Amino acid sequence: MQAGRYAHARQFKRMRKALKQLKGYTGRVLRDLRRQLDAIPEGPLRERVLDTLVLVGRLLHQGPKSRGKIYALHEPEVDCISKGKARKRHEFGTKVSLATTIDEGFIVGMRALPGNPYDGHTLPEALEQVAILTGHTPALAVVDRGYRGHGVSATQVLISGTRRGLTPTLKRLLRRRSAIEPEIGHMKTDGRLSRCPLKGTTGDAIFAVLCGCGHNIRKILAHLRALLTLLITTFAVIMNALIPENSRGSRQSGIPEVCSA
Repeated sequence: MQAGRYAHARQFKRMRKALKQLKGYTGRVLRDLRRQLDAIPEGPLRERVLDTLVLVGRLLHQGPKSRGKIYALHEPEVDCISKGKARKRHEFGTKVSLATTIDEGFIVGMRALPGNPYDGHTLPEALEQVAILTGHTPALAVVDRGYRGHGVSATQVLISGTRRGLTPTLKRLLRRRSAIEPEIGHMKTDGRLSRCPLKGTTGDAIFAVLCGCGHNIRKILAHLRALLTLLITTFAVIMNALIPENSRGSRQSGIPEVCSA
């Protein structure tokens, strides 16, 4: 916590001193545990201690620009994902691929992608999942600029920012691509996609699929609520039209008028 405060205040000399002190404490505990390994009998506990020691050793020897860095000991698979935004430059977690219908916004494909792969290399896998779940390969996929160099030939791919050779229909579909951004925002807040409670890469994959299912259920319930509201309103209008004016006035005349102050 102190190192984070020093870094935020741009007091890097004090930050490096605090980190050096932390590494000293961690190294002493690590060497002490290695000396006492012989006292631990063979079994699950010894294997768990050995795995933790390996992770801590990697943590102590990694540098600022090392590959495969460890950001959390309880989740070594966590990746640092660059967002390219001034407000929030990085996110820590697992990248998730998301595919929705162009008009309604229903989720037709969702999968976790550990290892922080390039977005363009994940498009074939996303289209394959959509084909498995829906039963047919989509004829058109509208993606953002991060998918340049995708290498997909079986499906027509429209990349955001394309200007040449577009018909009015393709222009309209390309404008609809931005509708996926609020869907992602709703899934992160309402569907709790921003924090996965399950452990490991398997837990990430399961949780991503469950978030997609929950999002579709919420959209279906919203459509049903809108339909129910429309039916009740229509029924009330029809009933008011069927009731005669005289009977309606006589019924209302017996109700005392209530005033509120």
